[in-house]
Amino acid sequence: MKIERDKYIKNIKRIVFKIGTSTLTHPTGLLDLNKIEHIVRQITNVHNKGIEVVLVTSGAVGAGIGKLGLKTRPNTIPEKQAAAAVGQGVLLHMYEKLFSEYGKTVAQILLTKEDILNRKRFLNARNTFFTLFNQGVIPIINENDAVAVDELKFGDNDTLSAMVTSLVEADLLVLLSDIDGLYNSNPNENKDAKLISYVDIITDEIKEAAGGAGTKFGTGGMITKIKSADIAVNSGASMIIVNGSRPNIINEILEFKNVGTFFKANQNPLQSRKCWLTYNTLIKGKITIDDGAKEAIIEYHKSLLPAGICKVEGFFEKGDIVSIIDISNNEIARGITNYNSNEIDTIKRCKTHLIEEKIGYKSYDEVVHANNMVVITNEN
Repeated sequence: MKIERDKYIKNIKRIVFKIGTSTLTHPTGLLDLNKIEHIVRQITNVHNKGIEVVLVTSGAVGAGIGKLGLKTRPNTIPEKQAAAAVGQGVLLHMYEKLFSEYGKTVAQILLTKEDILNRKRFLNARNTFFTLFNQGVIPIINENDAVAVDELKFGDNDTLSAMVTSLVEADLLVLLSDIDGLYNSNPNENKDAKLISYVDIITDEIKEAAGGAGTKFGTGGMITKIKSADIAVNSGASMIIVNGSRPNIINEILEFKNVGTFFKANQNPLQSRKCWLTYNTLIKGKITIDDGAKEAIIEYHKSLLPAGICKVEGFFEKGDIVSIIDISNNEIARGITNYNSNEIDTIKRCKTHLIEEKIGYKSYDEVVHANNMVVITNEN
């Protein structure tokens, strides 16, 4: 297993580093300047090797807590957003100052989930990242906590970092956490818990091993890291969970030390567009299909035609994302629809040559084309 890991790390060209709040701050919530400086120096060294890097950083709310003199993490959304608004400037100023001492230029990118959900904004963000890479800039990413609302929040930077990994087509995601990796049980409760150093496939057993909550200043736990690993490996990237407080931990990873927990990249990753459909989309409605259409989609990777549609739920427009479910209400796929909900309701059960007669025009034979659909059952 270590041989596979070492071979993979030897060939990486782009890494996303995610730094958790607990790694950046003291128990008081104030920034730990020594830790930040040490991590910046290591990331600079990675960049000097010719590897492109992205830094996804937590800590804006924590920095705001310190700046505002708060004793505990705020409970209300406006208080959290105020702390983030204050803290984000403090955090970026610190990174900019430290990276500039090593001759590096950084760029701040604040994202909300809406930037990922919207395909056009998703592609615009990709273009920005790739332009920054070409100019040798290190992007520093955080969620735009000051303006994001709950329904459009990633919720934690583990998820954000995995989505950024997919967005920029990185080879490796490194989660710098407050734990050495994934254990087979909670090490805080079981002194005999064993570190799992290599994960080939994320099984139900691996998911069950994940547990525990984040610190009082953080929002993540091990279960969010497993979810992040699922996104990362299916986008074609490997992921490592390591203890960010361990001295020289980033250097150890690139020096082929067997540290943390390594999650192997899927050898048959989803294409970028289908990865976006799987993980980054807001479902606007449901289309129920019959068994014949289900077989055509799963077994033969065919498009969805109106003849196989039984029912339409929700109100959506052409170009929205819909969930495709079978008659037992199991989701089998999702995709971009070529018609709105009213039109699909009108043409359901019809042959394709009747589409124009039913709704007055025909742009496509397919309601959802196979190229704009991802099968999400185990058969995929």
